[in-house]
Amino acid sequence: MSLEAFLHDLHFDTDKARPPDWEVDWEDAPLPYKLYRGLPGFPLSQEVPLTLQRRELPAKPELQELGHFLWYVFGLTQVCQTAFPMDSMEDVSFMQSYRRFVPSGGALYPNELYIYLKIDDLPSGVYHYDVAHHRLVMLREGNFDSYLARALGNRCQMSACFGTVFVSTMFWKNFYKYSNFAYRLQGLDAGVLIGQLLEVAKRFDFESGVYFQFLDQAMNHLLGLCEQEESVYAVIPLSLKPASMWFANGNEENGVVSDTELTRELAAIRPDHFLRSRKVIEFPMLIKMNEASVIHSLGPPQQIEGQKSMNFEGQTIVLPEVKRLSYDLASVCRRRYSPSMDFVSGKVTLNQLSTLLQETMASFLYHNDLDKTSDILKSRVSLYGCLYSVEGISDGAYHYDSETHTLRQLRLGDHRLQLQYGMSADNVNLFQVPLCFHVAGDQDHLIRALGYRGYRIQQMEAGMLVQRLLLAASAVGMGGHPLLGFDVSTCDQIYKMDSQGKTSLIQIPVGPYREPSRLEGSLRS
Repeated sequence: MSLEAFLHDLHFDTDKARPPDWEVDWEDAPLPYKLYRGLPGFPLSQEVPLTLQRRELPAKPELQELGHFLWYVFGLTQVCQTAFPMDSMEDVSFMQSYRRFVPSGGALYPNELYIYLKIDDLPSGVYHYDVAHHRLVMLREGNFDSYLARALGNRCQMSACFGTVFVSTMFWKNFYKYSNFAYRLQGLDAGVLIGQLLEVAKRFDFESGVYFQFLDQAMNHLLGLCEQEESVYAVIPLSLKPASMWFANGNEENGVVSDTELTRELAAIRPDHFLRSRKVIEFPMLIKMNEASVIHSLGPPQQIEGQKSMNFEGQTIVLPEVKRLSYDLASVCRRRYSPSMDFVSGKVTLNQLSTLLQETMASFLYHNDLDKTSDILKSRVSLYGCLYSVEGISDGAYHYDSETHTLRQLRLGDHRLQLQYGMSADNVNLFQVPLCFHVAGDQDHLIRALGYRGYRIQQMEAGMLVQRLLLAASAVGMGGHPLLGFDVSTCDQIYKMDSQGKTSLIQIPVGPYREPSRLEGSLRS
């Protein structure tokens, strides 16, 4: 299968991305977290704070604070047992899962976190965040500032950063359930995780920036990853200094850097880790897509303008001015819930909608290596929504213009029946949902500008926006449920996206919900 056909099926014909006879071997499922064996471990503080307001840190970051940071980003937070009725009224099946503050398709969490640290409490080096034990496992000891700076194309002053986070994807962790459709999920899951990381970083007064363009083999070599199993998707330096002092979008002066030169500088490592699965099925298309996305040499990086103003024929609705939300992120994370069948009908006020949209897009802007400059940040993904029973707004399909804080009317009417018919599973009753949002991006998935790496970057940015929407919804007392089982063509038609060169990337119903019937317990006091 060609890569073009593969991506088309992932987006428009998802049934082809998963064989009809695909059987999931639940008994041989991989662990939802990576476990290294035989390496030095450094425990992190179990006494995580129960509130997370923005606060000032000491002049130098400490291990205790970094442990709190990592736990709120990706730590195990909850054990959940959910009951599902069977064919008869008396039979019930139970599913137990370990949850984190970020959503993940099937709660499989295909991503892993690594971090390069230079702090007083630890030997300088590269570590893996061991989620299961809330500790750091050392992979390499040493100072790798020069190596990392060159692997980023000399676009980051690493000496100004106390740490660098690497977000990777382990292909098998959700391929075993979703087959080739896992490739789409992996980018979105990575994006949701990055979105959470950037929000938590703000509360710790850490400055951050996201690099999507880097020398893949050099990064994987540093971490000791087997590229047939796992690969780095994003690199995020952390600093206590303003990003303007160390983060650079472009590189015009330092020439071309190649992965071959860098990997020769470090001895290869291949640390032993435990997967649990005894039989791992091959996933050639995921490896093929990953290989097609690799950057082998870096000169001046590719940069892309953000969302341009679009021309719409419908009415423009000016939303009321509202203040940015101020909330305790820890509390909002604990409340965040994907309601599924627990949505309930309810009206949404104009102020609620205005606050939700403004907070989502305002919190989304971040430093990255795709923008033309660090001073002018514009989003490459945007929000569309089918609104129903919103105070003062006619039912219909709209586009949100974050620059003018307005809604652009695209198609009036109640579109819930079309959206419901377009869902591949009946796990959400959209007739109970007042707001059904769609994150949209360029139809070419940024491939013309960035090659096949553009697809996964677009999915990551969509996931980042989804996490901001979910946090904002939780802050205003609503729930959101990200969905990929929807008919893209139907949604694109509702919003008249073809004429704008856009397409729907993910669907997120948002609205009031009733408390679920499930047994759950926190893994922290």
